[in-house]
Amino acid sequence: MNKLTVGFALTGSYCTFSKTIPQIQILKEAGYNIVPIMSFNVCKTDTRFGKAEDFIKEIEAICDNKIINSIKGAEPIGPKNLIDALIIAPCTGNTLAKLSSGVTDTPVTMAAKAIIRNEKPVILAISTNDGLGNAAKNIGALLNYKGIFFVPFNQDAPFDKPRSLVADMEKIPETLSEAIKGKQIQPIIYDK
Repeated sequence: MNKLTVGFALTGSYCTFSKTIPQIQILKEAGYNIVPIMSFNVCKTDTRFGKAEDFIKEIEAICDNKIINSIKGAEPIGPKNLIDALIIAPCTGNTLAKLSSGVTDTPVTMAAKAIIRNEKPVILAISTNDGLGNAAKNIGALLNYKGIFFVPFNQDAPFDKPRSLVADMEKIPETLSEAIKGKQIQPIIYDK
């Protein structure tokens, strides 16, 4: 690992934060330098899953780094070669669409653009209610992009939300390890 610096970006699937944030801690304990990044909404929105301010404090304490929460803050990641890999977890359907279309209007998508520019791995841990609906085309497109890797995912509630897909957040460290070697962890779609 040699003290790799990993960007860990969170987007607005708040219901998965309780499974995602512990993975930041695991990566930190494994010796990675973690640079936290948050979308505009995650930085400002309080939900039934918690307050934005509390998430910010918790994540900054784990990482020992300030959260990048602006496009201006994320822009130097590319030119200064600040990050060796980027994890987007959770990665919402909205973010999938932006990545698939090359839109860079949030700190997270700007960080992704920077990493792709430097030909380093971007790891996506999807969490979207329309993964087998409208977001399917974006997942399909991103599966074909060089340097984009997926944390294994499945239907989280096939009878209640038949189009919903969620990554197994516990597989983030293993997916990162393989992505750094240029390999996609398999299987991508797993059975519970």
